[in-house]
Parts: sequence; C-alpha cells; structure tokens
Amino acid sequence: MIFKIPPWEIKREILIRFEATTNEKYGKKPEERSIEELLSLGLINLDKPRGPTSHDVTANIRKVLERKHIGQGGTLEYIK
Repeated sequence: MIFKIPPWEIKREILIRFEATTNEKYGKKPEERSIEELLSLGLINLDKPRGPTSHDVTANIRKVLERKHIGQGGTLEYIK
C-alpha cells in the first residue's frame, strides 16, 4: 500500500465519547500523585549503558532511591 501523504501529516480528529471524573477513592491522575506514591507504584524505563550488569544497575538504583524492593523485569541486548 502506497500513501500519497505521509501518515504523520494526516489531520486527525480526536473523538471523545464523554467526559468523566475519577472518584478519588479509586485513584487519581499521575500528575496528582506524590513522589512517595510514584516511587512505590512506579516503573523506571532505563537504557542501561555498556559495562555494568543489570544486577549492578538494579543495586545502584536501590541504593540511590533508598528502597528495599526494586527489581528488574529482564533485559534486551542491543549490539551494533
């Protein structure tokens, strides 16, 4: 399929079915969360440099953030 207009130049309309509010009992917007909440429930997407192992990086993050429960979910190696 050949496009005459690049996809990023196509004007698109955002459809909103309805506006809703969140009951604070069930959560809140990420920008309204405290640093403590973000750290306890968050995820760090990290591009690990060459050299240190994933275990080393996890240990360093644990130390810097002063957190006991930090782990890694796997690695993807990219070699040029």
